[in-house]
Amino acid sequence: MNRPRRFDLIVFDWDGTLFDSTALITRCIQAAAADLGLPVPSDERAAYVIGLGLREALQHAVPELTPDRYPELGKRYQHHYFARQHELTLFPGTLDMLQALKARNHWLGVATGKSRRGLDEALAAVELRGLFDGTRTADETAGKPDPLMLEQLMREFGAYPERTLMIGDTTHDLQLAANAGTASLGVSYGAHEPEAFAALGPLHVAHSTADLRDWLLNHA
Repeated sequence: MNRPRRFDLIVFDWDGTLFDSTALITRCIQAAAADLGLPVPSDERAAYVIGLGLREALQHAVPELTPDRYPELGKRYQHHYFARQHELTLFPGTLDMLQALKARNHWLGVATGKSRRGLDEALAAVELRGLFDGTRTADETAGKPDPLMLEQLMREFGAYPERTLMIGDTTHDLQLAANAGTASLGVSYGAHEPEAFAALGPLHVAHSTADLRDWLLNHA
């Protein structure tokens, strides 16, 4: 007999959680700043903003930039990112993990700071379209850690907060879950140092995709 599900809806962040893109995003933010003759943010500062919407990310990463130049910097970031996104891959074991969760009849969602164009191109590139039941991006709803994108996904599937799990690699993801009243899980192999997760109360911090898969199949 199958163990009853604890969570009906499992929502994943994208970059740094499912997709091995942290280093590339960091480099593209730095390259965009250099293109405009702005101070180049450190690796730590650039990586910290991963998961936020593009405007919020660039505002934090390059605080010297005036608001009227956000679109200019955003275009340079997108230029560098889309030129190299074909280099990106899923973390090893991710596809098997998602398929195993689908076999247990969980709804699977994505809540990401990416744009709709960026997520759709990534999904097409790694042939994942059929695995996710719903997705939200930062340019079509409020960005993290505002709870709106997670609340919208819960409404879409009629899932209750206590039956919803949010998984991510940043404090933005875990704060999103806390703001929406859902449980959360952290992964330590993405953009933020896992020591920062404790205050946000994740059920578990996974140190590999295999660790994440094992926890989900045994506890979700």
